Amino acid sequence: MCLVAGCVVARLLDVHERTSSCTAIGANVASAAQAAEPDRQATLDQLCQGQLKLLDLTWPLSRESAYWPGPKYKPFELETLATLDKDGVLSKAYCTPEHLGTHLDAPNHFEARGVSVDQLRPEQFFAPGVVIDVSGPASLDADYRLRLEDVQQWEAAHGRIPRGAVVLLHTGWGRHWNHKERYQGSDVMGRLHFPGFSAAPVRFLLAERDIRGIGIDTLSVDYGLSRDFEVHHLIGAAGRYGLENVAHLDELPARGFYLVVAPIKIETGSGGQARIFAIVP
Repeated sequence: MCLVAGCVVARLLDVHERTSSCTAIGANVASAAQAAEPDRQATLDQLCQGQLKLLDLTWPLSRESAYWPGPKYKPFELETLATLDKDGVLSKAYCTPEHLGTHLDAPNHFEARGVSVDQLRPEQFFAPGVVIDVSGPASLDADYRLRLEDVQQWEAAHGRIPRGAVVLLHTGWGRHWNHKERYQGSDVMGRLHFPGFSAAPVRFLLAERDIRGIGIDTLSVDYGLSRDFEVHHLIGAAGRYGLENVAHLDELPARGFYLVVAPIKIETGSGGQARIFAIVP
């Protein structure tokens, strides 16, 4: 009887030790994961003291800045109104389409009931960022569109996309920025060829990940050959925004950074130029 009881106690102690060991290992792994997650450590004090890396994701505006090649669109214009030599002050005036250079598309860009750029809430402009890199397949197919499988593979490698994130698509098109015709990808028929998002992953990101917006390093979040601009309609109907002609996505990590999006505040505007910063702990 005592021998049996002793065996039972020994087994219980062995199970307890193994369970405690697994629990401790799990706690250590969780602790290490939390320590490795940069966005748990970044603070505003660190940002103000220059302890965090800041990347400017904005192309400078000039007459050479890319814009949608529509019939009424025109290049960025900058006129000098006064000079230091003649007037004692330097002052200039500029004229530009809303959707030129690095810019934000407001929900009303494609949706009649969507809010204008000045009506977007300030908190929508601060978000965790993630970068999905499709520069490989896009280099082989200028008409490549992000697939749902690409998002699933990204999450398998990097973890779940955080709620309220802005999802940036790195297609590699930024390398063509200084070559307007190549950046637009115009063929002999005048059709545009550059990568973009497709509807299925955007529906997933809106419904299942509650993202704040999407962004891309091309002229449009829809790929160049699009005629229905389905992705624009999806994000606009959801009250979210799109960022286009975003610069230097190749310099960002896949995750672990924050975005600050600062669009010009045009009353009733359908969008406008935006200064975009990435804060990288």
